[in-house]
Amino acid sequence: MTEHRLPEPDRPWMMRTYAGHSDARRSNELYRRNLAKGQTGLSVAFDLPTQTGYDPDHPLARGEVGKVGVSIVHKGDMHTLLDGIPLDEMNTSMTINATAAWLLALYVTVAEENGIERGKLMGTTQNDIIKEYLSRGTYAFPPEPSMRLIADTVAFTVNEVPSWNPINVCSYHLQEAGATPVQEIAYALSTAIAVLDETKRRGQVSDTDFPRVFGRISFFVNAGVRFVEEHAKLRAMGRLWEEIGRQRYGVSEPKYLRLRYGVQVNSLGLTESQPENNVPRIVLEALAVTLGRDARARAIQLPAWNEALGLPRPWDQQWSLRIQQILANETDLLDYPDIFEGSRVMDGLVEELAEGAREEMATVAEHGGAVEAVPYMKAQLVESHRERVARIERGELKVVGQNCFTETEDSPLTAGADSGILTPDPEVERERAEALERWKAQRDQAGVDRALEQLAEVARDESANIMPATIEAAKAGATTGEWAGVLRDVFGDYRAPTGVAAAAESGDGELLAAARARINELAELLGHRPRILVGKPGLDGHSNGAEQIAVRARDVGMEVIYQGIRLTPEQIAASARDEDVDVVGLSILSGSHLQLIPETVRLLREQGLDVPVVVGGIIPAADAEALLEAGVARVYTPRDFDLNRIMGEIAELVSERAETTTAQPA
Repeated sequence: MTEHRLPEPDRPWMMRTYAGHSDARRSNELYRRNLAKGQTGLSVAFDLPTQTGYDPDHPLARGEVGKVGVSIVHKGDMHTLLDGIPLDEMNTSMTINATAAWLLALYVTVAEENGIERGKLMGTTQNDIIKEYLSRGTYAFPPEPSMRLIADTVAFTVNEVPSWNPINVCSYHLQEAGATPVQEIAYALSTAIAVLDETKRRGQVSDTDFPRVFGRISFFVNAGVRFVEEHAKLRAMGRLWEEIGRQRYGVSEPKYLRLRYGVQVNSLGLTESQPENNVPRIVLEALAVTLGRDARARAIQLPAWNEALGLPRPWDQQWSLRIQQILANETDLLDYPDIFEGSRVMDGLVEELAEGAREEMATVAEHGGAVEAVPYMKAQLVESHRERVARIERGELKVVGQNCFTETEDSPLTAGADSGILTPDPEVERERAEALERWKAQRDQAGVDRALEQLAEVARDESANIMPATIEAAKAGATTGEWAGVLRDVFGDYRAPTGVAAAAESGDGELLAAARARINELAELLGHRPRILVGKPGLDGHSNGAEQIAVRARDVGMEVIYQGIRLTPEQIAASARDEDVDVVGLSILSGSHLQLIPETVRLLREQGLDVPVVVGGIIPAADAEALLEAGVARVYTPRDFDLNRIMGEIAELVSERAETTTAQPA
């Protein structure tokens, strides 16, 4: 056999689709269909109430139940979700962070109640809370107790579920928030160091077993369309991870030192304009994590072509699965040793990225490590994302179909009655609330109360591991909201930094000149700087768009009120009244816009605020029409990349209102 070929082709990576919606029954049906199509692992998407620790009947869950994932409230739901799936054979990834300990407890409970020992379970809990503060927003508790929860799940799994990855340090969402390759490497590895240091500090794993802790840390990364650079990023990340293991933690076993990562390729670069272009983007991005054998992903899930439009249908997910299967089975990717070995270009890129990441990690360390450096890292991400948006606006970063080659034919992919996306049944929220009421009526309430009291005691004891009491609460029939509620009472609430105030003023005067001039004219008309309230109603924590609107509005001369994520319509309306704003901008990407935005508009009008309301998010055309009928003045979607145009249109809306108000008789 020649040296440039492998004796036998490599085994393919684990193939997943990120899936889940509505309730456990509907999602179980979807999982069974996907597995029958050749999917080799599960990747569970949970809805926002589950991710943030609220039951379906909580006010903050309004409009969010079953939208971006499956609603899981108690062990009965988890039994239904996994019905007929052999948990002793299945590798299950759960994209869950703040409530990861709870969902892992439910998974263990269901396995054991089905006669499967916990030691046989295989899978991953994402469990990376730092990136939630930085990018995705589904945190529930303050940083210190959240890090304790992570360390407790690490110790529990290493000791009792040895094939489980207790944390998937998630750089994926950092890139979605604007991270450069250097920042993505540096912030992810700094997070891993913080988790390892906290686990060691808590002392629940022996020094002898600590190399196994290092070996169970896995990563969930992003791969953008610049696939050569993205592949170099992963090789650099692997090199640095081995350095950290050897030098900081004294790990020497090669099997523990390898960078173990799964991937979902980039969603930030998917476009609503000419969405068919997303298919080749996804294929190219998949090459970044499959071409080079020495840095190949262990598990891959690809987004669907229409994720910039809304929730993918099963057919769309099948297309993404087939992309993986074609790469693995029809191409010769798996036939060769590492094709980049000895490449001058690749070696130079890897060294460049590794050196940049070392410098950025040193800066994070100077700020006190990843936990203390959250405000610094958040501000850096906002800055990086602002520069990316500005480069698209200037035409320096070309996005086909969006800022170049925009002439197009109508897409047959979006011509159907469903506009090419899945719309969950709007009755799901009512069904889930009624099901919760039935569950509580038939369970042993005294047993649940005892389990939750014990959980509270353990939470107050900083030296105790939270997992045993969490599993007992799961077995007793407690709910997601009850578990999180107990911990909120003990740990307190928390609001993460927005990064907006810390972002530097833009120096790009030429790009902003026209918009600044228009805002200055408006300020003269109003007698004050126009005030905009940027609000995110509901549980949607994807704040990148809202942050960029807030930063651009500030840079062109508006006074900006932005309080971050997770606000009720009532809170937004009250803030608009108290701040005497001239315009309200609302951002929702979770699909809850038809419930929460009209409610916010109604409450604003009740407060006597007849100010323009503009909305941004992933909003289908039919929904946009409904919002306009409900009193919204403008609707912006991902195709609206020109922020200065948006600023100008907002200025016109405020000006028209001011002129109308001035013209009215006293």
